[in-house]
Amino acid sequence: MYFNTYYKFLIGLFLKSLFKVIGIFGSLILIVGIFEELEFFKGIVNAHLFYPVFLSLLNTPSVIFEILPFIFLITTQFFFIKLIDANELQIFKYSGLTNSKIIRIISFFSFFLGILFITFFYNISSKFKNIYFEVKNNFSLDNKYLAVITENGIWIKDEINSNINIINATKIDGVFLSNVSIVQFDEEYNYQRLIESKKADITKNAWTLKDVKIFKDNDTQSLEKVEFNSNFNVEKINSLFSNLSSLNFIELFKLKKDYMSLDYSTIEIESHINKIIAYPFYLMIITTLASIIMFNIKFQKGFFFKLFFGVFISVVIYYINYFFNVLGVNEKIPLLLSIWLPLLLISTLCVIFLTNINEK
Repeated sequence: MYFNTYYKFLIGLFLKSLFKVIGIFGSLILIVGIFEELEFFKGIVNAHLFYPVFLSLLNTPSVIFEILPFIFLITTQFFFIKLIDANELQIFKYSGLTNSKIIRIISFFSFFLGILFITFFYNISSKFKNIYFEVKNNFSLDNKYLAVITENGIWIKDEINSNINIINATKIDGVFLSNVSIVQFDEEYNYQRLIESKKADITKNAWTLKDVKIFKDNDTQSLEKVEFNSNFNVEKINSLFSNLSSLNFIELFKLKKDYMSLDYSTIEIESHINKIIAYPFYLMIITTLASIIMFNIKFQKGFFFKLFFGVFISVVIYYINYFFNVLGVNEKIPLLLSIWLPLLLISTLCVIFLTNINEK
């Protein structure tokens, strides 16, 4: 019974610390976001002050989700500082609750919270992020342009030089589009002509169409090469499909299926999905590591040293994960290995340190 009471106390204190830290970081993210959106809306006449605040509110949950490991690290530090300063650890020790048991309690609780975050919070934040892009796109200079990938290929709406071009390609391979069809309309959506090309080089905004056929007024013209101006190039097209944080799990798997049907690389989508799935393990490891740091230096160093050291460790872990992720995305090592190997290595270190935890 005593242990159940202690468990509830520890979990309750950890949750209070977590909510406080999320509140602090959420407020900072919101304020910084408002200033960034104000910069975006500078010069837009019909924009009300409501929009920068609204957009920042929509974007904040997504940013919070991205920095959750750092939030859990700071939460763990505040949690133990509270316990140490209130001498609660001594009470637990007299009741038979060791330091290592306390670490296990909050670490497994962090894993449970991680499952809740990826199940509920991520899907909510991705919905908000999607609304964020939709609202912002209404004020963007690029709102006349659109690109999507479906099971029927890549579709692009492009308005340039008083023409509206509806472009379809069966496949995007590096800097090339395959089996390209371009239906051109004037500003009033009156049909002008149809352009078909076996392959299009989209490295620059001036596309190079190869093996071209132009259909206009019952006349067909065949050309070996044609230059076609567009607002899009390969970099811009790829950037339009990089906002994976605005897609929930169902949408991510659907997008992956569409990419596979086009024989387009799905490695970034798979990397994003695996990183989300790994989040509960990541949060548990961060909590364990922060706990070990707090216990092993609790008597020797002050608050700011503990905080700085914890932040330093989180930065090191971030760059380790980033390094392995780059290797995985660039297919230097298997993708699953790039996601899970850093977690396995850090987990091993945590187990080693946990066996030598300071029980004083």
